[in-house]
Amino acid sequence: MEHLTFTLVTFVLFTVAVAVISGKIVKNSDDQKTAKGYFLAGNGLGGLFIAGSMLLTNLSAENLVGLSGQSYAANMSGMAWEATAVIATIVMAFVFLPLYLRKGYTTLPEFMEERYGVGVRRMVSILFLVGYLIIGIPVCLYAGAIAFNQIFDLNAIFGISTQAGITILIILVGIIGALYAVLGGLKAVAVSDTINGILLIAGSLAVVIFGFIAVGNVKGDGGFAAGVTYVLDNNYEQLNAIGSNVDPVPFGCIFTGMLLANLFYWGTNQVLIQRALGAKNLKEGQKGVLISGFLKMLVPFLLVLPGVIAAALLGNGLESKDFAYPTLVAKSLPWPIVGLFCAALFGSIISTYNSFLNAASTVFMCDIYKPIFNPNLSEEKTVKYAKRVGWLFAAFSICVSPFLQVMATGLYDFGRSFTGFYNIPIITIVLVGMFSKSGSKLGAYVATAWHVFFYSGYKFWFQYIDTPLTNKICGINYMYIYAISFVVMLVIIFICSKIASNDKEFDRGSMKDENYDMTPWKKRKAVAVWLVSFLVYEYFLFSKAGLATANRNVALIGGVTVVFAIETIICAVAAVKSEHKAA
Repeated sequence: MEHLTFTLVTFVLFTVAVAVISGKIVKNSDDQKTAKGYFLAGNGLGGLFIAGSMLLTNLSAENLVGLSGQSYAANMSGMAWEATAVIATIVMAFVFLPLYLRKGYTTLPEFMEERYGVGVRRMVSILFLVGYLIIGIPVCLYAGAIAFNQIFDLNAIFGISTQAGITILIILVGIIGALYAVLGGLKAVAVSDTINGILLIAGSLAVVIFGFIAVGNVKGDGGFAAGVTYVLDNNYEQLNAIGSNVDPVPFGCIFTGMLLANLFYWGTNQVLIQRALGAKNLKEGQKGVLISGFLKMLVPFLLVLPGVIAAALLGNGLESKDFAYPTLVAKSLPWPIVGLFCAALFGSIISTYNSFLNAASTVFMCDIYKPIFNPNLSEEKTVKYAKRVGWLFAAFSICVSPFLQVMATGLYDFGRSFTGFYNIPIITIVLVGMFSKSGSKLGAYVATAWHVFFYSGYKFWFQYIDTPLTNKICGINYMYIYAISFVVMLVIIFICSKIASNDKEFDRGSMKDENYDMTPWKKRKAVAVWLVSFLVYEYFLFSKAGLATANRNVALIGGVTVVFAIETIICAVAAVKSEHKAA
């Protein structure tokens, strides 16, 4: 009980400290009085704040609980969601972001209106809102509640059921998170994200280190090295990231549906791109996005590997695979630092949650309420109404979350698969709108209707094919369905463009604000090349050619590591030269 009290006090004190620091930074700021300030932090975010906020928005309890659960029960193929996202961040930095900033968009649906018309803007706005309120926010809150309930064991302490404990935690997290998002706006979210992000990375690294130590003490001769040796010798198959058709992420998915899903998430999802849209200039925006790509490359080591460690330490006796990470935290971390880690975990949950709320209120006010019902609404009233809407959205999500039932494939796959109802139509329409003149309003409508109908059949009407982990004969991974629907949607859009073409042509080159600095980051090319090299090296490391085999070729692993180190030096030199050349 003394340990629990210390943990709770540490957790509360640090959480309050972050809130106070964030509040002081944004207090009396003019950014909170205008729509641009509230929704986009007054276009004043630097690269580090953008990177920290994007990372913590992306890394929530859903990732900690879900990704570790996948590697605990199967292997590290789930790391593809994190590692391969670096390709999407590069596309975002080089292609999407310059267009968004040049046009001065506050939301992605604004692009939809300029490219396709106001009707498509409304349709995409509704898709975002439905996805955020029914899938995104509830999954975030539910995952956070699972994590805290496992760490603190509230149902045992208070003598209540697990579901009751989860419900109470959902309400508490929901209310506190809403305070950040509704009262502080994007700037408060970005500041708190950066602080919590630093602690989360440190805490996650501590879980890996102390997890190996715990394995060494229980299974080996004691210590970190003994734990690493035990995992390499006994759990090497789980270190394999090259997934088969019955693994969480088949390797082929990386080049099909996952590529589309990551492009949506990092290039078009309002929740994430809103940080980059708030950049003070293109250079800081590109810097922030690419740094976030680097941080994503660390996630397999920090969040996926712990599932393998948990399997080595705990065996297969857990009630649910989604309990692996929080149980590892409770079993391995020294109790004096559990409170700080929980504060960081809480911060990541709050970050994703309030990011969804901020994005939802932004989309509702900027794309639905103001243009339809009150075009002359003042800046101050827009912010005022946005806060009210944020509270309503928070209340709705808190009510929905306790009823969320985790699918058989686990929490992470549940969230990702159901996001498929709206992510593929949006990324398809965006890609066609940016790179082709064939896209038309009719094509956007018909293609979206087709996808919702087709994907509904996959998820609900013919559920037998939606079981790839257990049904080896007919099971088809949902990411392959993404790719199939994407191709069909392209055909539909092309045909519809012949029937009814666009009334006007999209002007990519015009700028909304001539004073906005569109000078690109000089180091972006060197950084992008290095990130791709890191991705290749990481997949080599977690494969049967690397660590995922009983007969490891130490010489080969060492040689590839040396090559990657040389590549790192070359890219660093190229980055320095590009900066000097620009100067």
